[in-house]
Amino acid sequence: MSKTQIKALTSEDAHKLAPLIAENAQALKRGAPRRPDEFYAERILGDKTAEVIGAYLGEELVGFAVYFDLPELITGLRIGQLDDIYVHPDYRNQGIGRQMIEHLEAEGKNRGWMHLRWLVPNHETPAVALYERIAEPDRLKSYIIPIDRVAGS
Repeated sequence: MSKTQIKALTSEDAHKLAPLIAENAQALKRGAPRRPDEFYAERILGDKTAEVIGAYLGEELVGFAVYFDLPELITGLRIGQLDDIYVHPDYRNQGIGRQMIEHLEAEGKNRGWMHLRWLVPNHETPAVALYERIAEPDRLKSYIIPIDRVAGS
């Protein structure tokens, strides 16, 4: 098996990223499988706030992580926020998720981040074992304020 390469994704990677985004949504939502949407993948890769790294084995994209570089208002420093990480099921338990986290830790050192915040779902997912091994719980708790899109129309 070839060595995993972790790198920033660009719009040229959209056709490889789209199926992984659809698989990730399927794994989290448990509904009907989504079709890969290259236009949406291009939008994510071109977003001015989100950054995406990918894990490649040879020419195959087998995982991705979406993160943000944010100000931390209390200290005046910056933090990284890992919003989503996904590794294709055929490639799990090979350390690929950990390699993406290590890549973000190195990126955080280069950018002077105070820490990397990792937002994780409350329910059981395949990633639970990874984040319980390498991360510690934060003192913060997340809540969601729904935005009624119909009210503004």
